Formats: sequence, C-alpha cells, structure tokens
Amino acid sequence: MTLTGQQTKTRTTPRRKVLISGAGIAGPVLAYWLNRYGYAVTVVEKAGAPRSGGYPIDVRGTALDVVRRMGILPRLRDSHIDLRRLTFLEEDGSEVALLHPHTVTGGVAGRDLEVRRGDLTDALYTAVRDDAEFLFNDSVDTLDQSGHGVDVTFRGGGRRTFDMVFGADGTHSRTREMLFGPEERFQHYLGYCFAVFTMRNTFGLSHETVMWNAPGRAAALYAVGDDEVHAFLNFAQPEPPFDAFRDPRAQRDLVATVFADDGWEVPGMLAALRDADDVFFDAVSQIRMPRWSSGRVALVGDAAWAPSFLTGQGTSLSLVGAYMLAGSLAERDHATGFAAYEHSTREFVTMNQALVGKGGATLFPATPQALKERNERLRSLSAMPAEEGRPAHSALTLPEFTPTS
Repeated sequence: MTLTGQQTKTRTTPRRKVLISGAGIAGPVLAYWLNRYGYAVTVVEKAGAPRSGGYPIDVRGTALDVVRRMGILPRLRDSHIDLRRLTFLEEDGSEVALLHPHTVTGGVAGRDLEVRRGDLTDALYTAVRDDAEFLFNDSVDTLDQSGHGVDVTFRGGGRRTFDMVFGADGTHSRTREMLFGPEERFQHYLGYCFAVFTMRNTFGLSHETVMWNAPGRAAALYAVGDDEVHAFLNFAQPEPPFDAFRDPRAQRDLVATVFADDGWEVPGMLAALRDADDVFFDAVSQIRMPRWSSGRVALVGDAAWAPSFLTGQGTSLSLVGAYMLAGSLAERDHATGFAAYEHSTREFVTMNQALVGKGGATLFPATPQALKERNERLRSLSAMPAEEGRPAHSALTLPEFTPTS
C-alpha cells in the first residue's frame, strides 16, 4: 500500500481507522473518498480478487460526476458498449418495435455510459488499491460496538478494532443482517424472479438486445460483442421461491418449468441454462429501510437501498451514495456525519427507487391485456426521438467536500 503525498504529511492526531465490507462498486468508491478525507481504510471482500465479468451496467446522471471527479471517466468512455438497438418481439416471434435503447431507459445518447461491470470494478479498484488495505478471501464474522469503536472478528480468524464499519456488501448484506435483523424485514418483493447467464452467440446479434414477451414471462438476448450473449429469463412469481435461492438445481428446474411450453429461442436458452457455469438467480426486489446506520456502523449501496434492475439505477446510486457518505464524514464525527448522509441522500434514492413502476410495466407485462397495451405504446414510441434523460437520474447535484490537509 502506497500512501499519497496528502497522507504523508505530519499529523497531530492518529488517522481514524475504518472497515468497509465489500469490494464491488460502493465499497471502492467509499474507500477512495474516505482516504482523501484522511481516514485509514481497510476493505474486506469474500471473493479472492475484484470480480470481473458480469452483466453490463449503466452509469447515468449524477453518477457521471462521481467517476469524473475520481479521474476514471476517460477510461470508462473507452469501455462504453454503445448498445445500438432494442427489439421487442410478440409471443409468436414477430417484431413489435425496434427502438433506440434510450427511448426505454431514459438515458441520454452521447453522455450516459454502459460498460461491463468488470470494467467498472477494475477501474474503481485501480484508483484506490495503493491507498487502502484490501483483505480478499475473508469476511466479517461478528461486530461488537462500544463507546470507543467497533470490535470486528473475521471469518479468517483475525480480530481488530475500527472507529467505524461500513456495509457495502450488496442486496443480501451480511452487515445489515447483523446490525438490523433478517433481510425479510426490509425486502420489498416486486413479483418477479430472474436468471441470467452467458451462452454462445449463434444468433448473429451484435451490440443489441432482443426481448421476447408472453404474459408474465420474458426472454432476452443481450449481445455486447459478437462471441457470446447474456441470456435473461424473467417470470412473474406471486411469492419469492425461498426454497430455490440456495439450491442451483431447484433454480434451473423452476425456470425450465415456467418456460417449458414457450417458443422463439427459449428452448435453446433452457438447454444452455442447464450447462451454464455462471447462472445468477434471484428475486426482483428492493431494499427499503427507515435508517441506514446504527451507532458506528452504516450501510451504503444495495445493502441500504437496492433499487432493483428495473430502475436501471443500481450502479449509479451506489456511486453517488458512497461519495455522499464519505463527504458527510469529511469533517464530522460519525453521529453527525451519518445524519448528514441520510439528510442529503435519501430523497435522491427514493426518487430513483420510484422508477421501478416504469421498468416493470415496460419490460414485463404480467397479463395479456397489459402486454397488448405495452406493445401499442412501443409501436408509437418507435416513431419518436429518444427521451432526454429522466429527472431522477440527475436530481442531486454533487457538493464539493474539503479533503483533510
């Protein structure tokens, strides 16, 4: 770990020590800015290295200013995927509409970014790896708060004390569970489940998405390049299938049963699902919490407010939230800083979580009538220009925080 010039200056007081659980997106952003504000930062991550691959993600609105201030915007622009078209299909495989993706997402062509998740996580890790301690292949086992700090034991056997701890460990946050209780208290289920995986691109697709719909079911093929596609199967489910969440075989069986009688490319997708080694299965849900901190521990990103992929804002909210949390602690103690963080960020989060209504109605109509109405709307959109962004994406203007000298 190499310290920057700013941190090598003589200090009259020790640097406050903080632990961040999670090295995905929110974690490295929080580490970067807390280091700038004079904190000694440790990041613990259960994976063996920063995670590569993953489904492409969007960076929009206010979040673009975060990556610009971190100096990684040019690198991300070089990695921009530039999805060119989005085709919606009827249940019989005939075309409903061919649109520019921003018409549906509310993005702004030429400004917003779509990159592979691994490209973003690599850029974030590179920006902070020399200024923070990273502990891979480990995780937090217990947290014990006192008036002076947080005593942490690690799964790997270590034990240390920190001034503050941050949970940036995703929708199914272990930190949140230890601090606030079971996930079910905060999960707002949105009525769908999905499976996503990669398969060979035998469809001639390139830089485009094709989405097939039937009432309550959707199948999509997303081609970032030419060699492989991200396959996506989404279906309405009245209650979360809790028995399947920890059983990969049960997940595959459930998806295969739901889509068993469907046509188009679905049979081939189900065959590929059986053999895929990168299947990610989950419920479509949001995390909604009355508060994001307790004592000296705070949550950020999906651990605090997962908006679901229906909003298209999960990554952007993680970037912005981590920046705001770090800045709120730049010149404050933990209690005052956490209160400022919630006051400055919650409205922005709530506005973007509310986008879920638009996403669900457009992508996954649940009834024949809803599907018919959706398709009629899409046909009318095909003759209209792309929307110039959605207000929620840029509803927060980033303040300037003062680094510790």
